[in-house]
Amino acid sequence: MPDPLSKRRLKLWIRLLGVTRTAEAHLRDHLRVNHDTTLPRFDVMAALWRRREGVTMSELSRMLLVSNGNATAVVDRLEKDGLARRTPLPTDRRTVHVALTDEGLRAFEAQAEDHEAAVNRLFAALGEAEVEALTAILKSLRPGNTEKGAE
Repeated sequence: MPDPLSKRRLKLWIRLLGVTRTAEAHLRDHLRVNHDTTLPRFDVMAALWRRREGVTMSELSRMLLVSNGNATAVVDRLEKDGLARRTPLPTDRRTVHVALTDEGLRAFEAQAEDHEAAVNRLFAALGEAEVEALTAILKSLRPGNTEKGAE
């Protein structure tokens, strides 16, 4: 017997995807217009900001779930703009460590503050109870989470 909620769950997925795509497009435009940057560049800077001591290029690729080539291309531009620096490890010159420069830290912090405000505006129609309820629902949908309502 088919699941009676199957079609409704499919419609829910399409609605979630639509909200996600719309929000992402808005944030991409916001970063481009207000900070002359891209979402991938913002994501790389966010990862480097979280790991202030820096990471290897391979670690960065894994953190962002992107290829080494994609991460390298973004880091190339950040380094050219003085926002990141690469340093070969003294013990293995083939391994390159990347970190934000002081200028990169300041630039990212300004972008992040504005990004948070933009996200806040996007979801301003949601009150505290709705944010809490939606967060709990989405947490219960994590892959591998088979217990209804589990976190």
